Amino acid sequence: MDGKQPPRQRVVRVRGSRRAKLTPVEGTLTDSEAEATLRGEKAPADPSADRGPNDERLRRDVPPHY
Repeated sequence: MDGKQPPRQRVVRVRGSRRAKLTPVEGTLTDSEAEATLRGEKAPADPSADRGPNDERLRRDVPPHY
């Protein structure tokens, strides 16, 4: 290796909070963008766009502890 690796995500402690934060990574959603997607403010990716041969079975599978 040449010693040059891409910058890694780091854990940052937040004073007065029980949870830590992660530093952003290029090409990923920020926390607010991810939350907006979960709330439905942005259209999620079409789940039928990229289907593989085992996708339907994986969607039906339930873990044994359920």
